[in-house]
Amino acid sequence: MKDPAIRKRSVLVAGHATSVSLEPEFWEELRRIAAGRGLSLNALIAEIDAGRGARNLSSALRVHVLLATRRNEGRSDAGG
Repeated sequence: MKDPAIRKRSVLVAGHATSVSLEPEFWEELRRIAAGRGLSLNALIAEIDAGRGARNLSSALRVHVLLATRRNEGRSDAGG
């Protein structure tokens, strides 16, 4: 298992620098998702931020990774 420590990174969201704290595995998956879509990590995070509603950004990023993983595994909320 990799180092479980949370990693804090600075990212640009809507033209403003902000800090986001996530586990290394979530950072790796976000980079993979961004690369698969031809986006920079900041661009992906900005998209997620724009649609996150009242959820905090770190939580929104984790949920995005979870949902992307479920889609890739062919699972659905209906119990696939």
